[in-house]
Amino acid sequence: MADPPDDSLQSPSRDELKRALKAFKKRLKLTRLDAESSLGGGPLSSGRRSEIVAITPPNDYPQAVWDELVRQGKLKKAGRGTYELAEG
Repeated sequence: MADPPDDSLQSPSRDELKRALKAFKKRLKLTRLDAESSLGGGPLSSGRRSEIVAITPPNDYPQAVWDELVRQGKLKKAGRGTYELAEG
């Protein structure tokens, strides 16, 4: 008898990839906003733009999801478990 398929071996669904990418973008945006709010000078300064380009992806999704998004060219590995949005 064949064993049931292992979830870790199945490729992520299109909907799961879409939700994961949306969650990644939201976390990146919030991380940048948080950094920018603590970087600026006084209340009359224009502040500084955050130089954050890579983050650790949300752990709500398995590693296979992030690997697939890299394979599709939507994310790039930035090293040490972090990813950044691909250009374009």
